[in-house]
Amino acid sequence: MMWLWIIGAILLIFALTAFTGAPYVPTKPRDAAQAFEELYPLSADDVLVDIGSGDGMVLRAAARRGARAVGLEINPFLVGVAKLLSRGQRRVSVHLANFWTSHLPDDTTVVYVFGESRDIRKMARRVRQEATRIGRPIALISYAFEVPGCTPARKTSLHFLYYLEPFTDGKP
Repeated sequence: MMWLWIIGAILLIFALTAFTGAPYVPTKPRDAAQAFEELYPLSADDVLVDIGSGDGMVLRAAARRGARAVGLEINPFLVGVAKLLSRGQRRVSVHLANFWTSHLPDDTTVVYVFGESRDIRKMARRVRQEATRIGRPIALISYAFEVPGCTPARKTSLHFLYYLEPFTDGKP
């Protein structure tokens, strides 16, 4: 009987996070590798933030390339899974946080998102707000969705790379 309550609680958490626009859809390891090899080669100078980091696969792939990787995830179950799978990797950190209300680390160089068509423009705008706050451009890698009205600097079959400049007047 207790297992039914646990399964029900986990399903409820997934349903609530999906309702906020953040369903769990993992990036395939080979797709992340392609992005970090062909589109935006990561180095030890990079700080990658994965919005909706899920199980942390993108974070671990970034850390293997030398970057510091920070995950923001609103599903507490997935935060636990990502922390468990990333244990021992000092260049990976995962935080229970809402992207819409959290600040990116000041040393962020690249943001990885697997948004959806209804949210990707809003996500790019939010990253640009953070670029304005930080005072320098931030690279945005979008998996599967192009940002409407923006021209990608580069693209692969599955990813789009944008360099989001701070707003010129300091306001969005």
